[in-house]
Amino acid sequence: MQRPAGLLSLATATAPHEMRQTDVALAAAALFETRFPQFQRMAPVFQTAGIDARQSVMPMEWYLEPRDWPQRTAAYLEGATGLFVRAARAALEEAGLTGAQVDVIVTVSSTGIATPTLEARAMAQMGFRPDAARVPVFGLGCAGGATGLGLAARLAAADPGCVVLFVCVEVCTLAFRMDELSKADIVATALFGDGAAACVLRAGEAGFARVTASGEHTWPDTLDIMGWRVDPQGLGVIFARAIPPFARNHLRPAIDQILARQGLRAEDVDRFICHPGGAKVIEALEGALGVGQGALDHEREVLRAHGNMSAPTVLFVLDRARRAGLPSRSVATALGPGFTASAVTLEAA
Repeated sequence: MQRPAGLLSLATATAPHEMRQTDVALAAAALFETRFPQFQRMAPVFQTAGIDARQSVMPMEWYLEPRDWPQRTAAYLEGATGLFVRAARAALEEAGLTGAQVDVIVTVSSTGIATPTLEARAMAQMGFRPDAARVPVFGLGCAGGATGLGLAARLAAADPGCVVLFVCVEVCTLAFRMDELSKADIVATALFGDGAAACVLRAGEAGFARVTASGEHTWPDTLDIMGWRVDPQGLGVIFARAIPPFARNHLRPAIDQILARQGLRAEDVDRFICHPGGAKVIEALEGALGVGQGALDHEREVLRAHGNMSAPTVLFVLDRARRAGLPSRSVATALGPGFTASAVTLEAA
């Protein structure tokens, strides 16, 4: 029987430039009010998003000029690699390891295209061995933190003793667009931030928690809910359907199915650790999971301080939860393009 992978460490990294939500709202009004007739009706989203500040890889002035695909890609390569290195170094330091001791590197990122991928670009700085296995994963979006953690845990459990480094990096602010305006673009401008998180896993060691299982559920005919559109200016966000009501109506049966395959029920979970896509999403998650209004406090704190960083956000929540003291059993869950729910079951060491 495979021994579950232990989470030896967890570290987060934020981008260098602070963006206060009030400043972003003023800049957005100056840019869009005369060009987008519906802006005034959409403007309250900057106040109701539940965000005080976000961090970005570029200063705010950079986003106020039109940017094409090559410029956005250059910003992604520099910003994402820097975030990768900071998060990975901190995770390895907490685990008492070095880059040379890493056997497998799982990298999740969906907000830019890098070939060679981020872990290859960071190899010299990190001191990774030439024979380290690289597993880059693209396209998971907001679900990437949970799905990537589950993948990294399965790789660690399949090869006892090997050190798996999982790094999740997203530079969502590069999706801010000035050329085409839609409701989705305005919402993205009000929600997105940049960040990274990293974990070290190894089977047979307790760490601060063990990953005992993971699972996913993809709903049919839901490709239009969330994703990217690709054009000469870069990646543009797709929110074709309202996510909060979908989560409220459909998440619980999917989570019940995932847990049932593990011989568990939702009542067996002491704490759900959720990706906070936005204030309304958090409320929908509380209703769907039956945890009570206000129960997802760490989620609200992360959203308030960092915005929606896509995939790493759920790991920021997990970091706060473990510092507050993880309960016996928790489930980290996130929703992402597909449309997919991903869940990872954790047992506190």
